[in-house]
Amino acid sequence: MPSVFETSSTAIPITFVTKSSWDAVRETLPPAQRQFATASAFAAKPGAYLALPAPDGAIAQILFGLEEDGARSRDPFRPGALPGLLPPGTYRFANAPHDARLAALAFALGSYRFARYRKADRPDVRLTPPPGIDAAEIDRIAEAAMLARDLINTPANDMGPEELAASAQALAAEFGASFACTIGEDLKAQNFPLIHAVGMASDRAPRLIDISWGDPAHPKVTLVGKGVCFDTGGLDLKPSSGMLIMKKDMGGAANVLALARMVMDAKLKVRLRVLIPAVENAVSGNAFRPLDIFPSRKGITVEIGNTDAEGRLVLADALALADEEKPDLLIDLGTLTGAARVALGPDLPPFYTNDEALAADVARCAVKENDPLWRMPLWPAYDAWLDSKAATITNAPSGTFAGSITCALFLQRFVEQAKSWLHVDIYGWTPSAKPARPEGGECQAARALYTLLSERYA
Repeated sequence: MPSVFETSSTAIPITFVTKSSWDAVRETLPPAQRQFATASAFAAKPGAYLALPAPDGAIAQILFGLEEDGARSRDPFRPGALPGLLPPGTYRFANAPHDARLAALAFALGSYRFARYRKADRPDVRLTPPPGIDAAEIDRIAEAAMLARDLINTPANDMGPEELAASAQALAAEFGASFACTIGEDLKAQNFPLIHAVGMASDRAPRLIDISWGDPAHPKVTLVGKGVCFDTGGLDLKPSSGMLIMKKDMGGAANVLALARMVMDAKLKVRLRVLIPAVENAVSGNAFRPLDIFPSRKGITVEIGNTDAEGRLVLADALALADEEKPDLLIDLGTLTGAARVALGPDLPPFYTNDEALAADVARCAVKENDPLWRMPLWPAYDAWLDSKAATITNAPSGTFAGSITCALFLQRFVEQAKSWLHVDIYGWTPSAKPARPEGGECQAARALYTLLSERYA
């Protein structure tokens, strides 16, 4: 997508104000503009917007309200509302918002529109980059975020396993990465029985997408993303309300592709691998059933406690493959549990790791990038809840407690050799629009993780 940045000597100034700064700012305005603001009852509330006229009728400047510096509810992405408010033109920040870099990123993210199926013109506004801001870096992040949003927003009839693989292949080709795909019955032949089991009921063949990029001598970073392109719940069928936005169940895959785009575009010094098990969890005569038992790539046998806990199954085989080459850092992302949403809501995905240094870095980068993440424990006492009387483990322990934790503990069984492992249980969706975050598919965790990787492997 085209950049929102454009340098212009005639850019219209945007003045950021808070309730406490408004009186001082108002006194600096020319009398006619001051009177216009008073007549318009502009009160500098967060999100308040006012275009002040010049004597010739043009726009002289924009006033835009922000929260106070110390406000608990302060949103660094508040300026992301501007693209939907501003008339066409090029603008600049006349004074500093709370965080100029995040404000510029929010401006870029707020320009996104999903326009595949109907006319939805992108706002015709541009921003002169604030001083000291790396516009190319912000473009890199915004473009990747928009890739994730587009993939998630595309309905399942146009974003099945084959189409997801095609998108991954196009990304690999763009950056000269290698691409491979194991499809259908070949999954069984090449020892990916859990991926095959989940995807076999659909007439859209399951597959394992495998991308490699970078110098093999560099540290190995492997990304694994859940690519369930639609989730009916299988024979443990979801209600219609639970199925409504299940096109987003490939949000983990979309976000690892977004993260991979950032990494490759920035030419980070890593040997990157991306693994995406892409399936549709459908219902048919050959669908996998409750209490079926399947082997896994790792040799662990898995009893199916619930067919709607399918994401951890496909991730298990992919994680086992990733773990075999002992990566320096192994990261998996998936839209996995309703329990995570009950605990932390849609905006705050939990993450899990036993690496204390990694946990601290993830938490810090999440705050820095306004890409919220919250650490949850891999609580050892709950590991016994995965025990099965007929197999090594069950994919869905009985009871309703600690669902996100037990999912993480399930996945941990398939990771032994990676030097560090990080699991993130994302939502991948914005239920109601916020500044810079339109309703629909969302890029979650990828920006924070890109910052982490940039710091470690720049």
